[in-house]
Amino acid sequence: MSRPSQPLSRERVLEAAIRVADRGGVEAITMRRVAQELGVEAMSLYHHVPNKDGLLDGVVDTVFAAIELPAPGGGDWRDAIRVRARSAREVFSRHSWALGLMDSRRHPGPATLRSHDAVLGVLRAAGFPLPLAAHAVSLIDSYTSGYVLQEANLPATTPADVGDVAGAILERVPPDQLPYLREMIVDHALGTDYDHTGEFAYGLDLILDALEDRRKLG
Repeated sequence: MSRPSQPLSRERVLEAAIRVADRGGVEAITMRRVAQELGVEAMSLYHHVPNKDGLLDGVVDTVFAAIELPAPGGGDWRDAIRVRARSAREVFSRHSWALGLMDSRRHPGPATLRSHDAVLGVLRAAGFPLPLAAHAVSLIDSYTSGYVLQEANLPATTPADVGDVAGAILERVPPDQLPYLREMIVDHALGTDYDHTGEFAYGLDLILDALEDRRKLG
């Protein structure tokens, strides 16, 4: 086995584990495979992570560290949460395997804790009662995670792909059946201005507007 070109570090170990997972999912993360990714012996990893659980904890925290934190105070709380939600979507779209992993960890790292604290701070500074802030965090995170998972499994990734998929479905729909589905496909999905990637922002705005109404009620 060739020697690593750079000194081994915790950061390099975690980055290697993320690359392994990006290719093969979270199940691919093993000490042996991460060591192979780095060109070292598996035992050398234990100088930087205590065990596989510690490796997984570190991986989750590294992914969280890439999410942009919302700016505290000084503006519309919805704008701050949009920044964080959009960043989370981008990060988790690159590492969708992390979604099932992050909620299973019992020892969240500092970046994870800072991220949650920053979101709660924005909500509390905006006047959200604590129970409503808790509801808001759960709702926004569930929406973001669910959207990323759905998007990762869609058969279409571009407007052109949507047109191909919608057209293929339309060919199988008899003209005198399923009128509402046909209307959706013909008048919406195949419309020149439709871009399915905009659905995330639309849904997020609905959630934030509803939470703002609840916040005003106290």
